[in-house]
Amino acid sequence: MAAAALLAPLAGGSAPAFAAAAEEKAAAEAAAAADDPCQGQCSDILPAGQNGHATLAAILLHKTIGTRPKHSADQLAPYDNLLHDYSGLTEEQLSDYFNDASFGVAEDQVESVKSPRSDVTITRDKATGTPHIKGTTREGTEFGAGYAAGQDRLWLMDILRHVGRGELSSFAGGAEGNRSLEQSLWAVAPYTEKDLEQQVERIRDSGERGAQAYEDIQNYVSGINEFIDDTVGALNYPGEYVLTGHGSKIADFKITDVVAIASVIGSIFGNGGGGEVGNALAELAFKSQYGKAEGEKAYAAWRAQNDTEATTTVQGKEFPYAESPRDPKGVATPEAGSVTAFDHSQNETGTGGKKSTGKRKSEGVLPADLITSKKGMSNALMVSGKHTASGNPIAVYGPQTGYYSPQIMMVQELDGPGLRSRGASFPGLSFYVELGRGLDYSWSATSASQDITDTFAVELCEESGEEPTTNSRSYMLRGKCTPFETLTKHNEWKPTLADSTEAGSYDLVSLRSAYGLVSHTGTVKGKPVAFTALRSTYHHDADSVIGFQKFNDPSAITSARSFQEAAQDIGYTFNWFYADAEHTAYYNSGTNPVRSPGTDPDKPILAEPGNEWKDWDPTLNTSAVTPPEEHPHSVDQGYYVNWNNKQAKRFSAGWGNGSVHRGDLLDKRVSALVEKGGVTRTDLVKAMEEAAVADLRAEKVLPELLDVIGSGEITDPQQAAAVEKLRTWEKSGSLRREAAKDDGEYEHAEAIRTLDAWWPLLVEGEFKPVLGEELYKSLTGLAPVNESPSGGQNGGGEGGGGVGASQPHKGSALQHGWWSFVEKDLRAVQGEDVASPLDRPYCGKGSLAECRKMLLSTLSEAVATPAEETYPGDKECDAGDQVCADSIVHRAMGGITAPRIAWQNRPTYQQVVEFPSRRAGR
Repeated sequence: MAAAALLAPLAGGSAPAFAAAAEEKAAAEAAAAADDPCQGQCSDILPAGQNGHATLAAILLHKTIGTRPKHSADQLAPYDNLLHDYSGLTEEQLSDYFNDASFGVAEDQVESVKSPRSDVTITRDKATGTPHIKGTTREGTEFGAGYAAGQDRLWLMDILRHVGRGELSSFAGGAEGNRSLEQSLWAVAPYTEKDLEQQVERIRDSGERGAQAYEDIQNYVSGINEFIDDTVGALNYPGEYVLTGHGSKIADFKITDVVAIASVIGSIFGNGGGGEVGNALAELAFKSQYGKAEGEKAYAAWRAQNDTEATTTVQGKEFPYAESPRDPKGVATPEAGSVTAFDHSQNETGTGGKKSTGKRKSEGVLPADLITSKKGMSNALMVSGKHTASGNPIAVYGPQTGYYSPQIMMVQELDGPGLRSRGASFPGLSFYVELGRGLDYSWSATSASQDITDTFAVELCEESGEEPTTNSRSYMLRGKCTPFETLTKHNEWKPTLADSTEAGSYDLVSLRSAYGLVSHTGTVKGKPVAFTALRSTYHHDADSVIGFQKFNDPSAITSARSFQEAAQDIGYTFNWFYADAEHTAYYNSGTNPVRSPGTDPDKPILAEPGNEWKDWDPTLNTSAVTPPEEHPHSVDQGYYVNWNNKQAKRFSAGWGNGSVHRGDLLDKRVSALVEKGGVTRTDLVKAMEEAAVADLRAEKVLPELLDVIGSGEITDPQQAAAVEKLRTWEKSGSLRREAAKDDGEYEHAEAIRTLDAWWPLLVEGEFKPVLGEELYKSLTGLAPVNESPSGGQNGGGEGGGGVGASQPHKGSALQHGWWSFVEKDLRAVQGEDVASPLDRPYCGKGSLAECRKMLLSTLSEAVATPAEETYPGDKECDAGDQVCADSIVHRAMGGITAPRIAWQNRPTYQQVVEFPSRRAGR
C-alpha cells in the first residue's frame, strides 16, 4: 500500500476509516501468513532449467536449428545476469534474478494441470514449469512426485540407476567415460541385488517412520512407472532411448533402484575420509627426504589436521574428532614400492580393452570423474535476526553440485498429508525435498566430508595353508582364514547412434571383506596384505531417508532444535543450515564411528580385534557412533558461513584446509556486513556474488607475494610493470569479471593472465628444491597445487593437479590448492609469526633475498608465457581466449545442451530466504 494512501485518513478522513484500513491490512497480512508465512520473501533458482525431457524430434531439431524444449534453459539468463548486475542490486530487483518460491500457483500463472490419478494434481507454473504436487492423500502425493520426476528427468533417473548397479556401459554404450564411471562406483559401492533388497527391508522394519518411508517410496516408484506407460503409449518418450538403441523399451523402476541411485549420490556428495594409503606413502616420502623424526614432524605440519588459523563455521567452541593420537597403535605402514592399486576392470575385449582398435577416447553420458574427482560442493551464508534490518534471519545458500543439462537436481513442491515443502531433490530420490523450504522454515546443506572411512590392512592367507602372496584371495578375520567375497558384474555393449565405439565387454570386479572393499595390495613388515576401505555408511546408503522425511513434515520441524534432531538421522556427511522467522541453526551430520582408542584414522590400521571400531558388527557393518553433542552444532550464532571449510576447532580437516580457504571469501564479506548491521537479503546476495567472482589467490596470497618482491628495488621494467598490474588488480578487489556483459575481456585481464601462468611456476620454485622430486610429486597427488577457474593451469607435473583439479569449464574452483602452504611459508620467510606453521621455511631455503629472486624469475617466465599456452583451446574456446577458458559449460547428460555462461563460483540451486512470520500457533 502506498504511503500516501496510508496518510490520507489522517489528513482529511475519519479515525474509524483509518482504523478500518489498518484492520483490513492486518487481516490481509494474517491471511497471507496463514497460507505462506514467507509472504513472498522466499526465492530460488535452478540453472539451466526445470525441464529435462526431450523427444527424438526435439533432440534432432536442437542439433540442427538450435531450438530447445520449453523450460530447459530459461533459468540460465537470470542466473548469469546477476553476475553482471549485482553491484547495483536493490530489494525490488531480486525477482529479476530469482524465482518466487512461494507455495502454490496463482490462477493466472498456471501453465498446465495434470491428474495422473484422482487423489493428486500436478500444476505447473508458467514462469519455470516447476511441478506443484498437491494430493488429497499421502499416497497420491508421492505417486504424483514420481510421475512428475518421470516427466522431468526419466532419462537421467535411468542413467543413475544403471550407474548404481554397475551397468552403465551395457545400458548407454561402451564409451570410455561410461566405463570409467561405473568402475569408480564399483570401487566404493558395489552391491548385489540381495544387498539392495536388505537395505529396503531395513528401512521398512525400522519403526513407524521407516514403514512410512517404505510406503512413500513404493508409491513414488508407481508414479514413475505410470509415467513410463503414459509416455510410451503416447510415443512421447525421451529420444535418448532411441539414440542408445532401446527404442520404446523402458524397464519399469523398482524400489531397489532408489537404493542404487542413493548409493551414487551418497558416494559423490555425502562421503568422507579414505585415502590413508596415500597418506602413509607421503609420510614415507617425508622420512626418506628428512629422516624419521624430522620426516614425521614435517608430515604432521603439512597434513595440518587442525590448523589454528583456519576459518571455522562454528565459532569459539571445540569439537574433537578423528585427530591423530601422539603415539598411535596398530599403524600398518606399507613398505615402499610394494603398493599396487586393485584393478576393478578385468577380461576386457573391444573398445578400450586389451584388444582396443585405438579409436579416439570417447565421453560417456555422465562425467567420468563424477565420483572420483575431489569435491568442493555448496556454500551457505546465514545471518541471525539481531544483525538484519528486519529482525528476521536471512539465508542465501545452496548446493554446488555442478553444471549439467539437464541439471542433476530438480525442483518441486509437495503438498499433502504430512508433507509441505518446496525445493530441490536428486532425480530418483524426489519422494522428499532434500534441500529447500518447509511451511515456515528453510534449510540447505554443504558437503562436510569428515572422516567416516578407515583403511584397514588385512593379512592375506591361503586356505590350503600355502604361503600367501599379494595375489591371494583370502584374508585373516578374527583368527580364521576367510575368502574374500568376489562381486562381479559382466557388461556387454554394442555400437549406438550416440556412441561410435565398437562392440565389447568386460567384467567389473570388486573384492569385499568384512573390513571393507579392497583398494590396494602391498606388504607390511614383509607380510602380504590387502588394504581395505571400510565406510560407515556402506550397506546403509538409504538409511538417511528418515531425516529427509522429517525435513518435509511440518509437524516434525517446529524449531531450530527439532531440525537439528532430524539431521541426526542423516548418515551422510553434510553441514546443515536452518532458518525460520526467529532462529538460525547449524548441525554437522554423519555416521561418525567410535574408533578404538589409540588408532590413527589418518593411516592404515592393522585389521585386528583390538583395533576395530567400538561395538563393530562385521555382518551388518554397524558400530557405536559419536553422540550428537560431539558433532559440530550451533543455534543463533551471529552469522554462519561455509564453503566446505573446517567445521570447528579440533574437528579434523582434509588436506589443504588452513590459513587460506575459499570460505574466507565469504567470511570476510559477511562479517563486515554483520559489523555494520542492518543486513538485508540484497546485501547477502551481493556478498555471495562478489565472492563468486573473487580470485582467492589474488585476494589472500598475492599481497604476501608482492610484499616479498617489494622488499627490494625492481630494476627490470617488465617485472615492474607486471607487479604494478598485479597490485592494481588486488587493490581493486581481485575479481575475475568483465566490465559489462559480453565484453569478451576481463577488467585487469593481463594481471589475471599473469597470475594464472605464475601460480604453478612459483609453487614449484618455492617448494620443490627443498622437498625434492619424489616428495613433491607425492604431495601434489594428495593436495592439488591449483584449482583455477579455467582448469588449464594445474601445475605440479604429472598428476600435480590432483584428480579433477584441471577439469575445464566446471564453475566450482579455488577450493583445492596450495594457498595456505604458500601464504604461511612467505610469512615465515619474512620473519612473521605464523601459527600452525610448516616444518621449516621453504622459499629460497629460508633466505628472503633468494625467495624474492625466485619469485621475480618465475614472474618473468609467467609474463613471457603466451596466452595460448595459459589457456589452451578446446572444443568450446579458441586458444588464448581467457574469458571463454573460464566460462561454464553445462555438461550434456542427454540430447539437449545449454549455452555457455560466464564464470561464477556459485551454487547450482540457490535459495534466498527471509521469513517475516511463523505459522499460526507456533
